Amino acid sequence: MASVELTQVRKSFGSTEVVHGVDVSISDGEFVVLVGPSGCGKSTLLRMIAGLEEISAGEIRIGDRVVNNVPPKQRDIAMVFNYALYPHMKVIDNMAFSMKLAGRSKEEIRERVDKAAAILGLTDYLDRYPRQLSGGQRQRVAMGRAIVRDPQVFLFDEPLSNLDAKLRVQMRTEIKELHQRLKTTSVYVTHDQIEAMTMADKIVVMHGGKVEQIGTPLELYDDPANLFVAGFIGSPAMNFLTGKLVSDGAGRGVRIAEGCVLPAPANREADGTEVVIGVRPEHFEIDQSCVRAQVVVVEPTGADTQVYCRIAGQAVTAVSRERHTFRPGDTIDLKPTYGKCYLFNPASGARIA
Repeated sequence: MASVELTQVRKSFGSTEVVHGVDVSISDGEFVVLVGPSGCGKSTLLRMIAGLEEISAGEIRIGDRVVNNVPPKQRDIAMVFNYALYPHMKVIDNMAFSMKLAGRSKEEIRERVDKAAAILGLTDYLDRYPRQLSGGQRQRVAMGRAIVRDPQVFLFDEPLSNLDAKLRVQMRTEIKELHQRLKTTSVYVTHDQIEAMTMADKIVVMHGGKVEQIGTPLELYDDPANLFVAGFIGSPAMNFLTGKLVSDGAGRGVRIAEGCVLPAPANREADGTEVVIGVRPEHFEIDQSCVRAQVVVVEPTGADTQVYCRIAGQAVTAVSRERHTFRPGDTIDLKPTYGKCYLFNPASGARIA
């Protein structure tokens, strides 16, 4: 196992820079997820760690070694894709392939394959071909192929993207459990923030080739640095409403429209300042008097009810554990939970302290 350190890493394709001075520190044994929308640079960053892409500037360390100019096969890493297996090879041969190329003995190969198969529940499938396996089993084989190499670092490049929703939930649990057993440093790329929240020790949120924020899942959820992170982390997404700061006898608020004011967290901005106020769907209390909202759509999910509505023409979502029977066009009362609102600068997107 080893730490991974990225210092001012940049990547350009011709005159176009796609990764802009990224700094990320990954501790030995840590599970770090790079998350962001398509095209944000996360897969390019992973490929630079792997050595599959040359870096344009900066430094990458794996352990105590700078690997900028080290070939991929000498970096002691293993990459896991979305079960890209050799279809003409049996499971045992898929798992053993890299070790055969490395010239390992038959005895060592068999020992490592058997051990990995036992960890992953593949012992009974070693003589099957990939076409004879389910999607989840093929993904386990892909992970097994990486495990047998006993690398310093695992790199996962959207390994669950081809699986159905139920299987993705199962596999992300299995990958997390596997990491807890092996304790190998892992870097995992996904565009799915639910995967990031449920699997990561630490999340790196990327956007436009830059790092927007780094922290634990709950740090990013509870203390987002800017509008992008606040809107990207959380499902359903945080509600954003634009308005202006006002003060009255009850304290500070954000006037969304005449007669429609949401309570604002403490701040030093002047009255009349235009702001964006953010409220997570679960932090709107339904049927509690504060502002009036018009119901647009109600989605019961069983465990909770999602109510899509409008406040002074601006769309918001409220989530409640209660079962509501609202109908489109109904008027309801919403109240933000005290201390659970966020203020942002609408121009820069930065959080207002």
